[in-house]
Amino acid sequence: MRPTTTAASVGIGCLLLAWLASAVGISRVPHTPRPSEAPSESRQLEALRADVQAQSARLRGRLSSAPAPRPAERNPFAFANRDAGRPRPQAVAPAPQAYAEPIAPVPAETALVLIGIAERTTPDGVVRTAILADAADQLHLVIEGEEVAGLYRVRAIGADSVELAHAATGAVRRLHLK
Repeated sequence: MRPTTTAASVGIGCLLLAWLASAVGISRVPHTPRPSEAPSESRQLEALRADVQAQSARLRGRLSSAPAPRPAERNPFAFANRDAGRPRPQAVAPAPQAYAEPIAPVPAETALVLIGIAERTTPDGVVRTAILADAADQLHLVIEGEEVAGLYRVRAIGADSVELAHAATGAVRRLHLK
């Protein structure tokens, strides 16, 4: 036999002997009914009924002397009545302020996009033409000094940008190739 098998057999045997030894000291006594259980149960029920009656009488007495609940101060399901006699605060008119001269509105910039630059070589040098598109999808082919959309004059055309001067204000706007 192997040592593990021997140890397991010895352990199981010990447990079996311990169980049998514990069962030897227990004796079984047969249950015999008591002959006089009915009268004591009725006495217990009578005592319980008398106690419940006393407690309910005491509770009724305490409820009769309890303070009445306060009336509801607020009803979350109804709007409150407005007081007609309460004076409403009067709106105070602001003092008139002195305003400076109105500033002339700045005209809205026309949506112009630089979509290309064309070059051609002439005996005087390189002449660049800017190709611009506006919001109405109209193309404008312009060179330096020409007017665009009636608002701008072309100041300069570079290799990848155009400078436009506003005809009324002289403000410079630069458009770059994307």
